[in-house]
Amino acid sequence: MTAISAPAAAAPPLQAPSTSFPPDEASRWRRIRRYAVPQWMIEQAAERRLAGDWRGACGAAGIDIAFDLADVAREHGRKIVTVLEDDLRHFAPDLLRWHLPRLGDGRTTINPNQVVVLGGYGGGRRSRRPDTPRLYVTTPGWMPDGPQRLTLRFGRVARVDESRRFWPGTVENWTAARHLWDVRHTIELRERCGGGADRAPFLNPDGTPRATDELPTTAPGLTDPAARTEWVTALHERGEVEAAFAAAGIDLNPLAPDLEYGSVQVLEPLERMPLALTRLGPEIQRLADEGHGDRFLLHPFERWRIAMLFERKRRNGGLRAQCIELDEVPDVVLPEACWRRSPDLDLLRIGQISPDHLHPLVRDALFPDRPATGGPVGPPEAEPPSPVRVRCRGEWHEMSFRDGTLHTQHGDEEEQRERAMSAFGGTISGCFAVQRTWTSGIGRLPRALRDQWRELFARIQHGDTPGVIRLLDAGVDPHARDGRRRTLLHLLHLLDHEPLLPRLLAAGLDIEATDKDHRTPLHVAVGENGSAELIRALLTAGARIDVVDPDSGLSVHYLSVRGKRRDLRFLEERLERDHPDLCTASAFLKEHA
Repeated sequence: MTAISAPAAAAPPLQAPSTSFPPDEASRWRRIRRYAVPQWMIEQAAERRLAGDWRGACGAAGIDIAFDLADVAREHGRKIVTVLEDDLRHFAPDLLRWHLPRLGDGRTTINPNQVVVLGGYGGGRRSRRPDTPRLYVTTPGWMPDGPQRLTLRFGRVARVDESRRFWPGTVENWTAARHLWDVRHTIELRERCGGGADRAPFLNPDGTPRATDELPTTAPGLTDPAARTEWVTALHERGEVEAAFAAAGIDLNPLAPDLEYGSVQVLEPLERMPLALTRLGPEIQRLADEGHGDRFLLHPFERWRIAMLFERKRRNGGLRAQCIELDEVPDVVLPEACWRRSPDLDLLRIGQISPDHLHPLVRDALFPDRPATGGPVGPPEAEPPSPVRVRCRGEWHEMSFRDGTLHTQHGDEEEQRERAMSAFGGTISGCFAVQRTWTSGIGRLPRALRDQWRELFARIQHGDTPGVIRLLDAGVDPHARDGRRRTLLHLLHLLDHEPLLPRLLAAGLDIEATDKDHRTPLHVAVGENGSAELIRALLTAGARIDVVDPDSGLSVHYLSVRGKRRDLRFLEERLERDHPDLCTASAFLKEHA
């Protein structure tokens, strides 16, 4: 294979937003950084970690612990436990959550059904064996919009689901990426993002974006890593993929394998990917040094069974890249942390976030000389919603949240008249239509109010119970419904239900309300991995257990059996006793499982 030389012509400095970080992707990552790891979580996890309470830090960051150190000592010996305990004392679970890969297609949730390996504990060559005990995290199951809780485990690692052979990145190896979770290594972050001793790429030392005339116009040398990253990224984002690979020292074969269902344009998907090309070589070298091989797969072609194979060249340690069919060789998947440009740097570079809204450990690592602001560092907290203006009957009216209601400028008589008109099938508009959209989930909201609606449900999705309570305390109407017409009761499995359930019931939310799929809050809690404590609380509040989805015919009993909810045996027994007619399909499912 012949290396491709970079063109002699100078590439113009990159204008933001870049082609591989389009506006919709920037908006998605801005939402992730705002809602996925809230400020209170960072503060509580740090406080407990600094106090030596690693278990409390994990609890604050929404991570369950599935092992006991005493059991580890009995099975693997005290020496391993000593090393493991040292790692756990320096484990920043909130930082790990900050860096975890996220789903695409507009979603902000964590990639489901994944294993992220943090460390191996065998010593020497034994640490590379498959049966080596490892510290690792498992992400939520198959539901992309389900609870975002993680589980920290210790033991042998296996693929999450061997039947999903072509699912990209089922196991992510972070053993060579401790800067993403170990506070002793966070100082490495700037270098690992393609930066140099004094600054990160595209940014000044204080975190402000560099001016256009400060970016390189010719290929810089190896002595300025940040400028080299800027140059290679500019080539890549101009669509000169082959030249960008060559400038990064990677031999690229742009030809795809001959597939029976047609040819594939290889360069186009590579052009859209936010590749950290200057870091691929060093990151793969780190993995190789730890004994993870010389061949790694990158899966940019989601519609085809092909992938990009990166191989280390034996003679000079460089890289070659080519496309292969996925069933050719069982290579190790290259972790996203090794090939992806930092979303934080991309957002900073196009002015979408402030450095002070980063995770504090990330901010300090990228910009150690940035002046202190005097305020908290981290994602913004939930703020009381501002009044919004609504076009109503040819005039502009102001609507605002007060005391759990979306108030209008109209008097009581007008509101009664509109409700009566609606009850008789009449058309309502203006302020009253906006009120109905908020509480029904059907229709369009004014842009400013829709942003407030999105913030409420984004904080719910990411389990931000304090943030949701803060919004409710500010007067936000709790009768809102999301795009699937789910009420806040339907979404309690994503939150801490103890402070919220009694509050929502007191506000008048219907415990038997149905969503777009005709499912009640109990239906959703059972079918989408709600805790046994939540389900007991719903039953205590009077939730009916004999409800059946009229479209699919699924009962609560069937959902529990299908989900193998051993923790809900109490619910299954009650249904089998009081409603045996609803358990027939479940019995068939058990018999043929």
